[in-house]
Amino acid sequence: MTKYTFKPKDFKAFNVEGLDARMEALNEYIRPQLHELGEYFSDFFTSQTGETFYPHVAKHARRSVNAPKDTWVAFATSKRGYKMLPHFQIGMFEDQLFVMFGIMHEAKDKATRAKVFERKFKAIQQLPDDYRVCLDHMKPDKPFIKDLTDDDLKEAIQRAINVKKGEFFIARAITPQDKRLKSDKAFIAFLEETFDQFLPFYSA
Repeated sequence: MTKYTFKPKDFKAFNVEGLDARMEALNEYIRPQLHELGEYFSDFFTSQTGETFYPHVAKHARRSVNAPKDTWVAFATSKRGYKMLPHFQIGMFEDQLFVMFGIMHEAKDKATRAKVFERKFKAIQQLPDDYRVCLDHMKPDKPFIKDLTDDDLKEAIQRAINVKKGEFFIARAITPQDKRLKSDKAFIAFLEETFDQFLPFYSA
């Protein structure tokens, strides 16, 4: 039995029709692992940063009609929520597992906080080839950093700083069939390796 990772069939929860039925599928196939990952990585971030981190598993509580297309656990230094703060995420769409760090459009002092990506522009460019950016957390699109021009990247960061709806995340994503999801050990190693790359942006 695995505790943390996801099987390809778990991703099929997002194909279940109807809000109630999909929520039931998420509760059965995905949320248990998100809660376990929440415990594991809130301890991980606390030990890495010296700040107390709290896990926030998506509840989708405001939904009354449309079934969620994605779900996640987020990590931030507030017990009350994560959207107002720079935060880390582990989440899923039907065709990907994603890992991210960044700033949502709801973030408090967003313009100031987003400037970390401006200051560490070179460090973003030097991330390994399979690292990406996410400019809208509601959508699965995450272009590879290596495929963006300097101007594309600068423009994306400036949008997060200057535009109310702008946001910016550095990210990594793998498919449901990826070998790094085959065991808890491989999955945790993949996540820790990814977060180790993200942490300098948090502490900058």
